[in-house]
Amino acid sequence: MRVVVVGQGYVGLPLAIRAAETGHEVIGYDVDTERVKSLAAGESYVEDVSSERLRAALEAGSYRASDAVRDCGGFDVAVVTVPTPLHEGTPDLRYIEESARDLARYLRPGATVILESTTYPGTTQELFGPLLEEGSGLVAGADFHLGYSPERIDPGNPVWGFEQTPKVVSGVDKASLKAVRKFYDGLVETTVPVSSPKEAELAKLLENTFRHVNIALVNEIAMFARHLDIDVWQAIDAASSKPFGFMRFTPGPGVGGHCLPIDPSYLSWHVQRELGQSFRFVELANDINNHMPDYVTRRLVNAFNARKRAVNGSRILLLGLAYKKNTGDARESPALRISQLLLDMGAEVRAADPHVVEGHRVDNRLVRVELTKEELEAADAVVLLTDHDAFDYGLVESHADYVLDCRRRLSGSTRIEVL
Repeated sequence: MRVVVVGQGYVGLPLAIRAAETGHEVIGYDVDTERVKSLAAGESYVEDVSSERLRAALEAGSYRASDAVRDCGGFDVAVVTVPTPLHEGTPDLRYIEESARDLARYLRPGATVILESTTYPGTTQELFGPLLEEGSGLVAGADFHLGYSPERIDPGNPVWGFEQTPKVVSGVDKASLKAVRKFYDGLVETTVPVSSPKEAELAKLLENTFRHVNIALVNEIAMFARHLDIDVWQAIDAASSKPFGFMRFTPGPGVGGHCLPIDPSYLSWHVQRELGQSFRFVELANDINNHMPDYVTRRLVNAFNARKRAVNGSRILLLGLAYKKNTGDARESPALRISQLLLDMGAEVRAADPHVVEGHRVDNRLVRVELTKEELEAADAVVLLTDHDAFDYGLVESHADYVLDCRRRLSGSTRIEVL
C-alpha cells in the first residue's frame, strides 16, 4: 500500500521505516525542511533507526522523505505522529488540526487514517475526524476508515522496540478497527484491540500517568529519607525483592521527554473541562517532579556550603543532558533546568553528553565538552544527571573531587553523594 506518515520524529520515523521494510511504499512527510534533507541524505537523528536502515530503505525505493504536502496524494493509509505540546497548561492541537486539513485534500473513499499523537479522550472522533470530513466531503466510517493507535516508542530501549511492543488499536466502527488492526498486524508482533478511540486515547494517558505518579512518589520519599538519615536506594532494592504487588521506580533529577511532563496534564485538563473537577494525583505529581531540578540544585548548594565554598564562580560539570539514558532526546529534560539555575547563580557550567547533538536548544552560556580526566579534575563539582552507558564511570570515580550522583551509578568513594 501507499503509506503516508505525517511527522518524522522519534515516533514517526521508526514507524515509517518499519512500514517500508514490510513492503509498503512510504512517504515520510514533515514540514521541517532541514529534517527532510537529513533523511534524504540517509542521516538518521533517531537512535531507534540507524542510518544504515534508513539508507537501505532509501536505496530500495520503499521510503522517501518529503516536505511537499502534494506528495501525500494517493495514500491508502495515513498515520499522523505530530507533537501535541502544552501551551500555558492547555493542550495545543494545532499540529493535529493542520495534519487533518492537509490529509483531507487527498483523502479517497476506502482509505484509512490513523492518529497516533498523544491527546485527550475524544480528540479522534470530535476534532480530527470532523476536520477530515469537512475537508474531503467524505464521512468517517461510511466512506473512509478512521482510528486511533497510541504510540509506545521508548527511545533507546534495547528489548522493547517498535516491533516487539504490543500496539493498542481502535476504530470508529468495526470496519475501521479491522482496517487499522490489519495495517499494524503487518508491522508488529501483537495488536490489542479496544472498542473505540476514546478507550485507546485514555489507555495512553493512563500508562504515562501511572509512571508519572509513581516517579513522584519515590522522588518525595527520597527527599524525606535523606532528612531521616535512611538510604532510600537500599530500601528500594529491598522492596524490589518482592515478586508481587510492587514495581520498581527510582528517584532522579526530574522527568523529561514528551510523555511525563506533558501527557498526564492532558488528562487533568480534560477532566477539569468536562467534569469541573481536579485530578489531584496528576497535579501533585506535577508539583513534585517539576521541582526536582530545584531540589538537585539545593543539594549542590548545600554541598558547596559544607566545604565553605560558593556556587558563584565555581566550575561545575554536568554529565548528561538527555532526559533518559542512551538517547539524544533532551526535550523537557531536567538537566536543562538545572544548568539554567546554576548559570543564573554565577557558576561556570560545562556539560558532557555523547548523544545530544550540538544543535539541540540549550542555554548558550552552557559549554559543551567531552568527558575527560582534565575536565573532571578541573571541576569543583560533577553532577551525574543522565547515566549513559557510554560514560567512563571509573574515570569519574578516580578523578572527580566531588560528585552528586542523581542516578546511583557510582560507588566506592566518600567523595560521591547519592541523590
